[in-house]
Amino acid sequence: MIPYKDDNPINIIPFSTILIISLNMLVFIMQLLSGEDSRSIVYSYGAIPQNIIGFQSNQPIPASLTIFTSMFMHGGLFHIAWNMLYFWIFGNNIEERLGHIRFILFYLFCGVVAALSHILLSPDSNVPMIGASGAVSGMLGAYILLFPTSQVRTIVLLGFYVTVVRIPALIVIGIWAIIQVVSGLLSQGNAAQGGIAFFAHVGGFVAGLFTIKLWQPRRSNKW
Repeated sequence: MIPYKDDNPINIIPFSTILIISLNMLVFIMQLLSGEDSRSIVYSYGAIPQNIIGFQSNQPIPASLTIFTSMFMHGGLFHIAWNMLYFWIFGNNIEERLGHIRFILFYLFCGVVAALSHILLSPDSNVPMIGASGAVSGMLGAYILLFPTSQVRTIVLLGFYVTVVRIPALIVIGIWAIIQVVSGLLSQGNAAQGGIAFFAHVGGFVAGLFTIKLWQPRRSNKW
């Protein structure tokens, strides 16, 4: 299933969503232009659990700051495209609820919780974690709580048969969440060796799900 749009219109221009997507794309283009230095950039600014836990590293910035820089880096075109697609579908409605500034803070908060979830479960890993997946997962957690019945237009692939259906967000995001938990449990023994940081996704999702109500302003405020 590939979601591409939700039937949940907004009444604002999602400046913060556009800004975050633009920053992610800009950083990714810079990674591509770096050529052979791309790997060293990932090791310089990616979040390495071992460095963050030990408060020691040979990275050009303090290890703790890589939690933030890593959120805007991606490992490939599919990685960034998938993250930004989900972020655009589900993020703009959250921005409308929270306001532009509060939304950015909420996004960063979910990203930090996601990173810490991975770091605490793989403290000995020296493999850098990169990607906006954890922060985006937080948007999904918030969305499933605030808009569980919203219809999500989804491309369904069944072999050579392709169709588009409307599926409630509760099902689309719920299936995604189950896959993350199961995949995380199955990959636990290999987490320190690299691959997808599934529990970062889970951590971000849980952060968004259980704290979104606390982030909502008491009065409607677009900023």
